[in-house]
Amino acid sequence: MTIVESTRAITGGVDTHLDVHVAAAVDANGGVLGVESFATTPAGYVELHGWLAGFGTVERVGVEGTGAYGAGLARHLRGEGVVVIEVDRPNRQERRRNGKSDELDAIEAGRAALSGRASGIAKTADGDVEAIRALLVARRSAREVRIKYLNQIRHLGFSAPDELREICRASASVECFVDVLAFAVGTRPDEDDELVVRTSRALAHADVSPQRHPPVPAPAERTIRAVDCHVDWQVLSTADSWGSSTSKKRL
Repeated sequence: MTIVESTRAITGGVDTHLDVHVAAAVDANGGVLGVESFATTPAGYVELHGWLAGFGTVERVGVEGTGAYGAGLARHLRGEGVVVIEVDRPNRQERRRNGKSDELDAIEAGRAALSGRASGIAKTADGDVEAIRALLVARRSAREVRIKYLNQIRHLGFSAPDELREICRASASVECFVDVLAFAVGTRPDEDDELVVRTSRALAHADVSPQRHPPVPAPAERTIRAVDCHVDWQVLSTADSWGSSTSKKRL
């Protein structure tokens, strides 16, 4: 019968996926104590932590993808007082020698956290910064959808009736949608022109319709306070001369 040393320090490693996390436990020398799979549910997180603790005292856990599939697990482990290490990628030399497998990736994640090869503390993905990130995601998505509809309307405008073509050429993005919606339908003898106008109106309506694309909610008061706390407005006052990627990094 195997006797488990309750005071033995062990390190965990987790290869994260959408439905199943593969976990490995390694000792202080990097020796593999066990490998197991767990569901990506709150109950699975409890079971994974309990399984690791069965080998000894859990000092740290190396987790791949703490900002994606591993976010829930990382949050649970932090709540249990475990240090969570962000593991960027599996060891490439080990992959070349032994091939790709979830079990090997989990073992290498644990060894990377143990040796210090991976040493970055995983982001908490909560609080003020997470609130700002959520707003940026929604804003970016809304902007991409609007640009897509605007480009479609302008491409239709190349062969549209003269008055619609001039609107697409002269109007800014928001004004273009409003002006296209103001076009009357059913008044043109040419069926092709009428079809172009109706299609352009449908695209403009899809953009401004709250049923199709609900507006991005205004920032809550708490988020506004968070932005004020984390953003240097004096630095951002010169942001007009930066590119979009530089501005995001400054935020």
